[in-house]
Amino acid sequence: MIVVTGANGQLGQLVITELLKTQPASQIVAAVRSPEKAADLKALGVTVRQADYTRPETLESAFAGATKLLLISSSEVGARAPQHANVIAAAKKAGVPFIAYTSLLHADTTPLSLAAEHVETEKMLAASGIPHALLRNGWYTENYTASVPPALQYGVFLGAAGEGRIASAARADYAAAAAAVLTSEGHAGKVYELAGDDSYTLGEFAAAIAHSSGKPVSYQNMSEADFTFALTQAGLPAGLAAILAESDVGASTGGLFDDSHTLSRLIGRATTPYTDVIKAALKA
Repeated sequence: MIVVTGANGQLGQLVITELLKTQPASQIVAAVRSPEKAADLKALGVTVRQADYTRPETLESAFAGATKLLLISSSEVGARAPQHANVIAAAKKAGVPFIAYTSLLHADTTPLSLAAEHVETEKMLAASGIPHALLRNGWYTENYTASVPPALQYGVFLGAAGEGRIASAARADYAAAAAAVLTSEGHAGKVYELAGDDSYTLGEFAAAIAHSSGKPVSYQNMSEADFTFALTQAGLPAGLAAILAESDVGASTGGLFDDSHTLSRLIGRATTPYTDVIKAALKA
């Protein structure tokens, strides 16, 4: 039985969809904070169980009978470590024999401050004694295509990554990697640095938006402070704006780049070109 935490989230839903390509629904558990919001998952035939990272009493029962557990990192930056500690402790009590964890690309060496809680979680997994694999996910291309509408409206794509190259991949690519690890053997003790096959600067990304849309879009590089301010002015919460701006600056020094092609080898196909993700965003 495969249990996927955070299954109501964007990545979690894609993992469930990917698993259903090869696994019977009866052997998949969608562990979610709010089961009442999981009607779409129930419709797929999978079992839905409540699993709230902040409520340890919900976790052990959610993991009962699991042979493999995917721990999708919490979306609550700043609160991730204690939440993940609850999950790992419950998994140990439930006797879960294998955990795959969605960490961050080059978590142990990256300049991105986002890595701190991932590194802490990786250490907790090591200390737990539970066999596990680390899925160190790079940036989702969708993180940038979310800015396509304002880029088209104003003719400018804003960022703070300078000439740094970014090897992102589509969210579905990372979901396929998680499913591959959950449905095959020999992954315990492995660290997978996962990133897209192709890479780009944000200037090239803006040019691709312009090419696919037929509208003028240029890239404007900003300081971290100015980009943070611009994001808050666009309506993003201050904390998220700061994280995105800091991550862009990290990208300027190589923090979001990897050319190992580990992801495409793991999923058995090329990763989704960033230009295809842009085209999909334009159609949406």
